[in-house]
Amino acid sequence: MALWRGSAYAGFLALAVGCVFLLEPQLPGSALRSLWSSLQLGPAPAPPGAGSPEGRLAAAWDALIVRPARRWRRVAVGVNACVDVVLSGVKLLRALGLSPGNGKDHSELRSRNDLEEAFVHFMGKGAAAERFFSDKETFHDIAQIASEFPEAQHYVGGNAALIGQKFAANSDLKVLLCGPVGPKLHELLDDNVFVPPESLQEVDEFHLILEYQAGEEWDQLKAPHANRFIFSHDLSNGAMNMLEVFVSSLEEFQPDLVVLSGLHMMEGHSKEFQRKRLLEVVTSISDIPAGVPVHLELASMTNKELMSSIVHQVFPAVTSLGLNEQELLFLSQSASGPHSSLSSWNGVPDVGVVSDILFWILKEHGKSESRASDLSRIHFHTLAYHILATVDGHWANQLAAVAAGARVAGTQACATETIDMRRVSLKAPHEFMTSRLEAGSRVVLNPSEPVVEWHREGVSFHFTPVLVCKDPVRTVGLGDAISAEGLFYSEVHPHS
Repeated sequence: MALWRGSAYAGFLALAVGCVFLLEPQLPGSALRSLWSSLQLGPAPAPPGAGSPEGRLAAAWDALIVRPARRWRRVAVGVNACVDVVLSGVKLLRALGLSPGNGKDHSELRSRNDLEEAFVHFMGKGAAAERFFSDKETFHDIAQIASEFPEAQHYVGGNAALIGQKFAANSDLKVLLCGPVGPKLHELLDDNVFVPPESLQEVDEFHLILEYQAGEEWDQLKAPHANRFIFSHDLSNGAMNMLEVFVSSLEEFQPDLVVLSGLHMMEGHSKEFQRKRLLEVVTSISDIPAGVPVHLELASMTNKELMSSIVHQVFPAVTSLGLNEQELLFLSQSASGPHSSLSSWNGVPDVGVVSDILFWILKEHGKSESRASDLSRIHFHTLAYHILATVDGHWANQLAAVAAGARVAGTQACATETIDMRRVSLKAPHEFMTSRLEAGSRVVLNPSEPVVEWHREGVSFHFTPVLVCKDPVRTVGLGDAISAEGLFYSEVHPHS
């Protein structure tokens, strides 16, 4: 009888612990395992999803992500900054009295009708895009309606400000931000971000971020993926007004890493202005002391001539690049690179095609003994996976860097501190070829060893899947957070 009572007691306790586990899944796993083992009831049950491919991948990342031996201390970021007004694209366009017709891309928006057509075009593809709205009055009317919308949210915006904000989350880093910073943006910025007085202005630049969810419908239109459509009438950032302030601030600040973004904002200007400004950008970068790496963050563009000029003039002056699949393909099309006949990606971008274009950029425009170029690193990110491509001998800790960039994509999109297995899924290809132009290797993905490495003529590639948030809370600024996190874990070799 006593034996029976003991068994029943143990069974009851096991049931109780199981209930605690189910009702309090956020309770630290170590606490549950400790309670379980103290009852001597055998091995503890695995937390939800721990044995799944997603769980194995997240655990493997945690083991791989280590801080570099030499860390950044001071990071300077410029030059685009604004306030992002984020809201539902479908709800705003309905509020503007618009209904979906045939989608049509516009390289520049001049009217409400252009906005509706471009939004429909990109929502139908589930693709991100950014456009300049040339009519000042119409834009300000739309911006006022959007800003006062009950569900509208105001955030730090602009690649430079977002990257600076991400770096500032690390209290041991000092961050300088140069960009057009108005009162609302200044209020939103982290206390750890220093803004020089010359960067402060009386009025904020507003960017409207029209979001849509995967499967969201607007009459007959249905979005295949969650994404966003961005537009603005932004003159300060478009003219890169803060470039000179940025460069003049560097001497006193003495950064050991410089991050530059905002070149895409020049699309609304004349060819002559773009030509002149790019020359000034390159001259400004050349004034940065040798040995201080410069990372260039690209963004959505439609002007092939401007993109080609950036490739030929600016790429050799920078050390590192950050870009997504839209920018990568457009870059190849603009500068006659490999696979440039491809009009658009069909679903998840083919790894072999991406790898070929990254290799071409570093081989044609990157650092080599025969070329005066500093470019030695590219961080490519798309929804399902990331690739870090580096010229051998210049960077360390890139295995941790690519894993950290992918991990932050999953946490930031879901707005969680750590990866929540119940809210993410593995969308990367289970197997892929490392090249489509030559005899590449065939790789079969193993979630327990999630970073795959391969080499090609002095260039190293580090690939890792992303744990994609099933129901993203916010998609804006993901690329900037990814690039910042990847850089945070990167280590540049001295005098490389």
